[in-house]
Amino acid sequence: MSMAQSVGASAPRPAASGFRLGEPNEAMLLSLRGVSKHFGAVQALYDVDLDLPAGQVTGLCGDNGAGKSVLTKTIAGILAPDGGQIYWNGKPVHVRSPRDAAGLGIETVYQDLALADNLDIVQNMFLGRERRNGLFLNEDSMERAAAETLASLRVTTVRSIRQPVATLSGGQRQAVAVAKAVMWNSKLVMLDEPTAALGVAQTQMVLDLIKRLKDHGLAVMVVSHNLNDVFEVADRIAILHLGRMVAQDAASAFDRQSVVDFMTTGGSTREVAASTQGRN
Repeated sequence: MSMAQSVGASAPRPAASGFRLGEPNEAMLLSLRGVSKHFGAVQALYDVDLDLPAGQVTGLCGDNGAGKSVLTKTIAGILAPDGGQIYWNGKPVHVRSPRDAAGLGIETVYQDLALADNLDIVQNMFLGRERRNGLFLNEDSMERAAAETLASLRVTTVRSIRQPVATLSGGQRQAVAVAKAVMWNSKLVMLDEPTAALGVAQTQMVLDLIKRLKDHGLAVMVVSHNLNDVFEVADRIAILHLGRMVAQDAASAFDRQSVVDFMTTGGSTREVAASTQGRN
């Protein structure tokens, strides 16, 4: 179903409604259908549909309070949905905890990165998942695995994998957090505002890293307010407005203004939004 079919090619779709995708299938690594979440009287998500295919980057956009964090945490197993179903390779699954998510291959890199400044790169990458040889840590095995993962992602700017994370730049810290996420046979990596507070050069380094994740066949979901970054890396864009998914299509179906329209009003009449009519 195209965005034009979903939200209307000739008039803005009312902000109070969402749209439905087709039946989940094996072509989509992860699918959500009708997922809802409330906190007391506050409804955070309303019947959200979302598809995340392998080997593609999906940009999740929305204004503050749109439900991006709640949706991300629901997929990550931190929050339990109140309704709807999550599908993995077209089959229904229950993601009741971060352990369930990790078991499927879902890893999340949050904005605060959750890195320990006093530990080095290897220690951070294996934190809570240390390899042991009897009673002792298998330092050689962990060093090799960390170095191989960083090399596979072409992270070459760190001086040593044994340097403390506190000595790294913002871009290097983000790279370590991403490498930590992908080294556990992950299939879906979700990145929360991965370029926030980074300089131009460091931002480009992170964006290049995201593209390499896609090249490795992973599904990637990037949550970002920076539309320049979204349009540089995203194959697909999904837009939340007040807890409802109001648009979801190939990135080529949008321009920056149409994304802003959907984010702020829940609809758009721009020509580029209408150009996908009839595309499945």
